[in-house]
Amino acid sequence: MPDFLQNLLTNYYETAAVILFGIGFTTLLMHRNLIKKIVGLNFMDSAVYLFLASKGYIAGRLAPIITDGDSDPSKYVNPIPTGLVLTGIVVSVSVTAFLLALTCRLYDRFHTLDIDEITHLARKERD
Repeated sequence: MPDFLQNLLTNYYETAAVILFGIGFTTLLMHRNLIKKIVGLNFMDSAVYLFLASKGYIAGRLAPIITDGDSDPSKYVNPIPTGLVLTGIVVSVSVTAFLLALTCRLYDRFHTLDIDEITHLARKERD
């Protein structure tokens, strides 16, 4: 088996994260519908969280909760990536809620979700 294929199979979480990020980025760039853009952004967020979580996990190590008095750091998983993922999830939920509210307001005003049409109508309204 070629080395690159072996690396892909060994790092399957990271591979899945890169594929998800690519799907989200493509969706964000290629679609004009605002809802689809928001979904693409959420795919990208999820890919980053999966990547961080996969990098923070080390097989054979325990959760960073000291129960038996042994405080040797080599026996525990680093808690920083988990904290970053949780913080990122909170931020992305807030951003998604804001974007959906903004999309609803834009739809109420322009009666379309197409970003190009909204831009055209907003310029026409301004002039």
